[in-house]
Amino acid sequence: MEKRGGGAEEQGLLFEYTVKVLLLAGFLELVLYRLVSRLGMHLSKVAQQHESVRITFKALSSIGFALLNFVSLLLFLAIFLFLFNKVRAVGVGRYDALLVPSLSLLLLLTIAFLVFPPAMLGSVLYNAIVIVVLGLLVVEYMATHQVWAQRAMVLSYILGVGGWLYYQMVSTTYGLLGLVAAPPLVHEINRAGEAMMVVASLLVLWAYGGVSLVTKNKRQRRRVIIFALVGGGAFVALLFLDYIAALYNLSLAEKIRKAGEGIGWIFQMGMGYTFYLPFAFYVAGLLCWAYTVLKLVTIGRMAGFGLGLMFIAGYALQLSHLTLMVVLGLVLLTLDRRRAGAPVRTSVGEPALVSTAPPLLGEQAS
Repeated sequence: MEKRGGGAEEQGLLFEYTVKVLLLAGFLELVLYRLVSRLGMHLSKVAQQHESVRITFKALSSIGFALLNFVSLLLFLAIFLFLFNKVRAVGVGRYDALLVPSLSLLLLLTIAFLVFPPAMLGSVLYNAIVIVVLGLLVVEYMATHQVWAQRAMVLSYILGVGGWLYYQMVSTTYGLLGLVAAPPLVHEINRAGEAMMVVASLLVLWAYGGVSLVTKNKRQRRRVIIFALVGGGAFVALLFLDYIAALYNLSLAEKIRKAGEGIGWIFQMGMGYTFYLPFAFYVAGLLCWAYTVLKLVTIGRMAGFGLGLMFIAGYALQLSHLTLMVVLGLVLLTLDRRRAGAPVRTSVGEPALVSTAPPLLGEQAS
């Protein structure tokens, strides 16, 4: 039951394998298109001096752009399959009467805006529908998940995304109305949203990582200790790296600062993070997220694929496929609602068979 993920298998094998391929393609698109292409822009002088470097970055960017289109197609397919199963009353939820039309409208608007780029009013309308869809998914998640750690993680994440959506909607609305004044608290909420995204990446380990020292499994306890030592050491080292480098060599500290600014610029352009918080917190969140996603994906939990898509999308949802990635990630988290070891629902005819022939129950359980 832990391997199947609870609820996700009801969507069919096509949905399952689409999500698996999507996670890999989305990660490659993040690296090759949103990060490597920005790195090529940052190293433009080096690319002009060396033709091989220019050709390499151009080839990687082309592959990344092709992956972007491939990821978009997989997202459309996965969400369409989810909606199709909802319409067929497979895995009916209490909020389907609102979720299905809202998500369908979001999908149609995304396709329409790919053909006809939206104006300011269209962007505001699109973001408003995104807020409705995400709100419905979060409410359904809260209704089906009773673990407070998981609820805290999802709330932190949705508050983070909400900070970006507020920044986009209010700024676009002011531009639509022709107002030149700065929107109220727009930059503060935007930064608070980024901080909540970092908090969510840290809470992932607590909510889904299954990390606990109170266990009789020596292998698991050893893994937890090793991860805590490595993660804690990296966090402390990065937190005081600039101070230690300045004590050792001022020129080395200046080079480290410039390298950090370059990394921050690449991730800001690719994922929307400004890195105004200490860099150690971002690295700690990355470690917690990577450990949890790898663990859940290894055992086949759909929550791992959902968490992977949600954080691969980044903070600044500037492209429509990133918004759909967040939506699909929350869908997968909602589908992964059955705990490991939960009893399997049997069909209507099975109870009589079990009651008349008890040995068959042992055979089926084995």
